[in-house]
Amino acid sequence: MRKIIGLYIVLLTLVIIPTIEYAFSAGDEPSEYIDRRALIWNLFFRMMTVAFVVGAVVSGTLIWLIFRFRESNPKAKPTKYEGTGGLDQ
Repeated sequence: MRKIIGLYIVLLTLVIIPTIEYAFSAGDEPSEYIDRRALIWNLFFRMMTVAFVVGAVVSGTLIWLIFRFRESNPKAKPTKYEGTGGLDQ
């Protein structure tokens, strides 16, 4: 449940708040108009940057885990269950 709440907080911070800010930032004066297409593309590229960074971190963590805990690693020692064959009995 905590992870879901944390995910919603991150999504709220990254998506909804900037969108609301852009929606209400336009003024009534003609000189205060905002090019919403440029702002939407800016938000899109910002979110894509976040997605690529998160993907790179997850991929790097998986590569490290697979490399660290492979069977041919000389530092890898069997656990107490693997070494005694206690689960086979």
